[in-house]
Amino acid sequence: MHIIIGFLGSLVTILYLLDRLGIDIGGMNPFYWYRRRAFARKFGADPIYSIDDPIHLASLFVIGAAKLDGELTAEQRRTAQQQFEEAFSLSEADASALFGSASHLLAAPQLLDDQLGKLADKNKSSFSNEQAASLLSMMTTVVTADGDASPAQREFIEKMRGVFVQPQREGTW
Repeated sequence: MHIIIGFLGSLVTILYLLDRLGIDIGGMNPFYWYRRRAFARKFGADPIYSIDDPIHLASLFVIGAAKLDGELTAEQRRTAQQQFEEAFSLSEADASALFGSASHLLAAPQLLDDQLGKLADKNKSSFSNEQAASLLSMMTTVVTADGDASPAQREFIEKMRGVFVQPQREGTW
């Protein structure tokens, strides 16, 4: 018994001295490590992947398709905001705020195709066929607002068509 008390006393003394020296031993706690890792994974990730509302996702896809060739033109901005007002039944201020948030989240043009492709694969089940058709229509309208779409934009829209439009199943099963 006296050996166990001596061991525990020396262990407490060592831990106290390490704390006084400024060495943090709390990082060795597996529960603390798991919580810290989960927090870093959740809040250190790209914020675009945490969006799950179909309206916000659709705005990201529409603005992303238009931004594939660079910055949006004034006509594309007006068309996008009009499309948001009509398709989502939003006021002018809400459509402008939706446009601004989507533009802000898509700030890195070199990552657009990759980001939006991953986002589409992750959230394709949250769109019905009617919503997907409306989304593709909005993308085409905004992209062609000031002329013809570029090959990269047409390719992106076709890629999104392949992801979102599910084939109609025949029969009851």
